[in-house]
Amino acid sequence: MRKYKELLFQNIFFFSALIAVAGVFFITVFVFREGWPLWRKYGVLKMLFGPRWAPGIEGEGVAFGMAPLLMGSFYVTVIAAIMAVPLGVGCAVFLAELSTHWWAKALRPAISLLAAIPSVVYGFFGLIVIVPLIRKYLGGLGFSLLAGGGILAIMILPTIISVSEDALHSVPKDYKEASLALGATHWQTIYKVLIPAAQSWIIAGIILGMGRALGETMAVILVTGNRPLLPSSPLDPGVTLTGTIGTEWAYAAGDHARSLFAVGSVLFLLNMVINSLAHVLKKRRE
Repeated sequence: MRKYKELLFQNIFFFSALIAVAGVFFITVFVFREGWPLWRKYGVLKMLFGPRWAPGIEGEGVAFGMAPLLMGSFYVTVIAAIMAVPLGVGCAVFLAELSTHWWAKALRPAISLLAAIPSVVYGFFGLIVIVPLIRKYLGGLGFSLLAGGGILAIMILPTIISVSEDALHSVPKDYKEASLALGATHWQTIYKVLIPAAQSWIIAGIILGMGRALGETMAVILVTGNRPLLPSSPLDPGVTLTGTIGTEWAYAAGDHARSLFAVGSVLFLLNMVINSLAHVLKKRRE
């Protein structure tokens, strides 16, 4: 009886995993199938590196160049990483090595709450606080890729902090004890022993955070200005891959709709590469 029960649960778990994999497979096939006719019609290189995005225009003025979208996504992701990585890793070091039990008990739920806040709330915060601050102190409209990167930096902090803290906790205690026994201070042990020992997982957490930033939609729509032109600086308005899909899908038809599926396929590939890289780094650490 016990053998049959174990076999039953084994099959249930197997089919659950199979359904999850099948779901990802069919979504992937659907997105690439819908976008493929446009890739074949206009050419991969022309679409990826074209400087003009104007899919809703009929006739000779139509253009499906994704360079403005890719540059916008690149800007906000890199800005978010530059802002979030020092804060995230520093907070993880504080929680893992420097904080008292009371501080750790108070901060961890607050960090988890950051991950639970809806992205539209972050967008409204950026719209009311960050955009006016940029307009006042840095000039321009305020609606910019810098504003989008700033919002995303806050949003990816929980990912970087949690993964980095777990990485630091996973370092064998013998490393720390040996360093202290050799006369190193606590701070020297942290930045010369613990962080280098955990760097593969820390980098994996950073990459996962960047993947989250790359895939965010609603918050960046509200603060980036959604202008499909090549940006010359972070203070320029811009548009991202996800923002383009979110703002244009409601009225897209024909080649315009297929172009958004093409954008989705590019986004899918970028996220797949990012998550695969993070997985490889984790496996390397293990």
